[in-house]
Amino acid sequence: MADDKKKPGLDLNKLSELMVKFSDKQKNVVAAMSKQAGHNDYKKDGKLLADFGEVALKMATDPEVVASTQKSLVADYTALAEKFTKKFMGTNEGLPVFSADIDKRFRSSEWEKNPFFEFLRDSYLISAKNINKSVASVKGIEPKKKKRVEFYTKQMINAMSPSNFLSTNPELLKLTADSGGQNIIEGFDNFLNDVSCGDGNLDISMTDQHAFKLGGNIATTPGVVIFQNDIVQLVQYKPTTNEVFEIPVVISPPFINKFYILDINEKTSMVKWLLDQGYTVFVISWINPDKTHADKTYEDYMLRGHIEVLDVISHITKQTKVSAIGYCTGGTLLATTAAYLAAKGEDRFASLTYMATMMDFSDPGELGIFLEESQVKSIISDIEEVGYLDGRHLAKTFNMLKPNDLVWSYAVDNYLKGKEPVPFDILFWNSDSTNLPASMYSFYLQNMYIENKLIEPGGITMDGVPIDIRKIKTPSYFLTTEDDHIVLWHASYKGAKAHSGKVKFVLGGSGHVAGVVNPPSKNKYGYRYAETLPESSEEWLESANWEEGSWWLDWHDWNIPYAGEQVKKRIPGRGKYKKLEEAPGSYVMKTVEKKVKCRENCSCQKASRKGITKKYKDRLL
Repeated sequence: MADDKKKPGLDLNKLSELMVKFSDKQKNVVAAMSKQAGHNDYKKDGKLLADFGEVALKMATDPEVVASTQKSLVADYTALAEKFTKKFMGTNEGLPVFSADIDKRFRSSEWEKNPFFEFLRDSYLISAKNINKSVASVKGIEPKKKKRVEFYTKQMINAMSPSNFLSTNPELLKLTADSGGQNIIEGFDNFLNDVSCGDGNLDISMTDQHAFKLGGNIATTPGVVIFQNDIVQLVQYKPTTNEVFEIPVVISPPFINKFYILDINEKTSMVKWLLDQGYTVFVISWINPDKTHADKTYEDYMLRGHIEVLDVISHITKQTKVSAIGYCTGGTLLATTAAYLAAKGEDRFASLTYMATMMDFSDPGELGIFLEESQVKSIISDIEEVGYLDGRHLAKTFNMLKPNDLVWSYAVDNYLKGKEPVPFDILFWNSDSTNLPASMYSFYLQNMYIENKLIEPGGITMDGVPIDIRKIKTPSYFLTTEDDHIVLWHASYKGAKAHSGKVKFVLGGSGHVAGVVNPPSKNKYGYRYAETLPESSEEWLESANWEEGSWWLDWHDWNIPYAGEQVKKRIPGRGKYKKLEEAPGSYVMKTVEKKVKCRENCSCQKASRKGITKKYKDRLL
């Protein structure tokens, strides 16, 4: 009789190696963590506990909420009891489903094999649904306060998911048994590496940081840097057609991220696609600032980052106008620039395009939870002391808006499954944080998020000129996305309504990145559009038409009337503005400086896997 295959036991050599490694790292880890003792980037806020207490009291004393919650819980647990009764009797037809089929955390078949874990999973989902529903139904609470409690309630519920713990996750228990505990050893090693490299903060690794190289296998569209100042580099890309439109395109990307999300790879590159349609393409690359840029202001970003760039492009192309595209905060700055030029009587834009852009900040969504006035004052005080906002802090905030996708899934994979991060170019970009100058960011927080001044006529003044978005008469295209958790499409609609010129408003599928970077070749998501702008976004949605495919094609058709005649292609680097360096330039290469240098045996120093696995290629967008 053949011998049964033995399951691997605990690798004592690996365990010994880990303990030696831990000993080597111990001083570094302890020193890094000690720096964080008594220090929290997110200041303790006694108001949060008070808010929870107020909501709990309202819930307990509201008969309607209590009755509704009890009724819902009884119905759900009765259905759950019925489900397990049928299963024990061998009947699987007509069983109730508790959202586990669409929840990525519970996709493993192991949750169905053991009644205990299946019951644990379903009980968690029932409890989560009813707790969130109860908090949302509380009346008589100030809206901002209620949103805050709802957000942190969801955070706590997500953190307590049985999928996040070894003892309550059957998939992890099976993996541990099958591997002889190797996943726990590897996971602990990954944890030590992340704490050590994070200077005492736990920066969960999301991707293989050594799998990509800017200008090598990411951001590869050929071009040259033809201008730079202390705030931007301007990249002009090499044409791919013999003739181009008269009017060039300039892209203003977010200054809180790096521009190469629009040139992530050849198949999804918006830059490459625009070139192939016959546009002369320029892209602004923002500086990744440090304390020497502390005094750079929002006005500097407009004058040095936009106005100077427009002058350079005009000299190169011999055109007085451009078609400008702004993305996220780059779009907010573009609207400021357009209003500034309109007030001065300068007609510099043939068309304006705003991708996922806010101008009215009255409803910043869940992001506003982190930006209450008391919190902003604390943030401003902190960044003025060091001269800039560390980009990693902002990245953590954005990750908290989608905790299951951007926090817990990676914590489980890295620390409990013991997996090494896989190469994924969008996550590489997402982890490539950008700092923000203290003066500029302080102005942005106070005047946009707290006081909502940009939407007010003359609410802010740039270079002595009152800014009034209503004076923008340039034809404008607004692209928003349904699932955007950073710029709510309803909020963006208010900015579109403020423009005086002809406006087309488009609502694409997916979110803040995938909905924007949606090339026609993917034929994904689709979009809604309407020719008129009713008073409210809800009315617009009712009248909107649906179109399959990418909004890029719709934008191109819309922009052609403003693109001018065909002229001979423009070769970058000729004339006054010579080549300074090859694209993507050196500004985008600068990364956020880590205070602790990684050890040679750190996971982020390990040799990267070859290429990108097919599974993750398919997931890119």
